[in-house]
Amino acid sequence: MTDDAKAFWQIHFCVLLWGFTAILGKLISLPALALVCWRMLLVAGALLLLPRVWRGLRGMSWRLLAIYAGIGVVVALHWLAFYGAIKLANASVAVSCLALGSIFAATLEPWLADRRFERREFALGIVLVPGMVLVVGGVPVGMHLGIVVGVASSFLTALFSVLNKRYVDRADPLTVTAIELGAGVLFLLALSPLVPNFGTSLPMPGARDAALLVLLAAGCTLLPFTLSLVALRKISAFSTQLALNLEPVYAILLAIPLLGEQRELAPRFYFGVAIILAAVFAQPLLNRAQLLRRPAEPRITEL
Repeated sequence: MTDDAKAFWQIHFCVLLWGFTAILGKLISLPALALVCWRMLLVAGALLLLPRVWRGLRGMSWRLLAIYAGIGVVVALHWLAFYGAIKLANASVAVSCLALGSIFAATLEPWLADRRFERREFALGIVLVPGMVLVVGGVPVGMHLGIVVGVASSFLTALFSVLNKRYVDRADPLTVTAIELGAGVLFLLALSPLVPNFGTSLPMPGARDAALLVLLAAGCTLLPFTLSLVALRKISAFSTQLALNLEPVYAILLAIPLLGEQRELAPRFYFGVAIILAAVFAQPLLNRAQLLRRPAEPRITEL
């Protein structure tokens, strides 16, 4: 197997593991806030055992540390909203809303990363409207709040993705991840006294929830993160984007046999998801077609 082919299968394996994130979030009985705190705490704690992370921390400026910590707060709010959507609705609804992230990113990136605004990407955002109408109409009324929270989660994931893209190349990726998750869990713990019925300390999970949390932290966070870093050295950003777009597909397909969620959702929900995913997949395809149509820039040969 060639290195490129190996990297291709590695990134798809990562996306499949990320697809289990929503399933585990549904199976873990802890409230969304406690679930996110434990996930971030376990991953950040594991990363802080690495000497490489401590070397990165010692060489980082206070300003950059504050920037990464701020992004970590956004990450924490995203996960809180994502798992909140799972608890308020179900895994299929939450990941369907998450598919909107690339469209939100196309809107946010021109403002935050000095990128030109693309009308084509805005048009794709308009295409999503009938898809979301079908999604809302295909779920019980009691799950509508979950859709609202899920859309908020999608916006937040786009926000931290754009911010990370702007700043992540200024430090070691594992160090950045440790800072962001560490700052995120500290923010959530500071926020917890304001949450009704949460208590003054982080709830301890039972044996079943503890095992699922370890699986979520190790199998759906640390392992795919490390594998994706290796794979990204060999495959293009276009191939990566197409693979990441499959995460909602994998999650919904896994939710049917593992959770039986198809009994809760009408066929129009899946029609709406199909429209959303079509728009999401069209975005990188159109971007690639535009790049291919551009005339090649003349090369200057050094003498």
